[in-house]
Amino acid sequence: MGEASVPKVTITAIEITQHRLKFDTPFHASWDTKPRHHWDATIVRVHTDAGLTGVGSGDLMVGFAGHEHLFVGQDALAIERHWRILNNISFHYGRCWPLDLALWDLAGKITRQPCWKLLGGLSDRVRAYASSGTLREPGKLADAAEAYLARGFAAMKIRFHRGDWRKDIKALEAVRKRVGSTFELMVDCNQGWRSPQDTYAPWSLKDAVTVARELEKLGVYWMEEPLHRGDRDGMRRLRDMTDLRIAGGEMTRELYEFRDLITQGALDVLQPDVALVGGITGLRRVGHMAAEHNLVFTPHTWTNGMGVMANAQLAAGMADAPFLEFPYDPPEWGLDRRDYMLASALDVDPDGYIVLPDRPGMGYELAEDVLQKTRIG
Repeated sequence: MGEASVPKVTITAIEITQHRLKFDTPFHASWDTKPRHHWDATIVRVHTDAGLTGVGSGDLMVGFAGHEHLFVGQDALAIERHWRILNNISFHYGRCWPLDLALWDLAGKITRQPCWKLLGGLSDRVRAYASSGTLREPGKLADAAEAYLARGFAAMKIRFHRGDWRKDIKALEAVRKRVGSTFELMVDCNQGWRSPQDTYAPWSLKDAVTVARELEKLGVYWMEEPLHRGDRDGMRRLRDMTDLRIAGGEMTRELYEFRDLITQGALDVLQPDVALVGGITGLRRVGHMAAEHNLVFTPHTWTNGMGVMANAQLAAGMADAPFLEFPYDPPEWGLDRRDYMLASALDVDPDGYIVLPDRPGMGYELAEDVLQKTRIG
């Protein structure tokens, strides 16, 4: 597109609002010992002098207040410049990457292109895996897997955290027996990090090896976060000791850490989330590093439908991701809860793909009436 066809668009304001959807039946997330009775959403809007607004969502934007002047008055398409400032803010304060997502949505609207085309245009779709979040007993977990299969999903991620890994294996065995060998299964061990209130220790390498040998018998596609996030040597050794793909990196904060994880041979599958780590601008770098080292790049996406869409735009546009995470575990975690901020919930097609719209930007629309009712800040 020629320079004359894309006029300069200037940022005039950045608006951040906080929202909360409360629900009566709690969501018992496997990685959190505290039941969840609400789901919060941060919405970031970047307004411009052209009347266009870019929208993003993700982390809380902690520490951004007082830095608006670094963006207001600037060219909206100076994304690399904006990213460098956000990277500085991330070092000093919190994860403010939803602003990067809003800037990409805005860039698509300015250039009248969907983000996946701006990011490389490799594909307009990516196959999803159903990512469960609860710890169901074996029979009910197998029922859920069967329901995912019926909806078109070709893969499912199962959570471990039942207090004894042997109980987790029993649940995994029930699923494999029910759905057979053609349905891919991933396992999230949730050993990489803890919720603030949880103080128990992660697995040792010996623990992880013992579990890995059981997972190998059941044909698991990848073993996610089997060790503490800082145990790179342990991950490298585990990777050498098993045929399983070792996955991780969803909450890793710095891009150079991914460089080290790659060069030190710690992971087969890299899972940073654009809503939590580096934004789209930063994770393009990680995606290219992964490709150069013949590793899988498939983002973690446990935020909301806006975050899933942003990760899908990146994964489809520039990476050959075999699957992308799709948080979905009804009835505790259905699309009605996850995507309450959207006019239309993001769903998969009958073949289990996230098909990206050919609309400018991210392609989502906000449910303004719902956001007005749920606003808390």
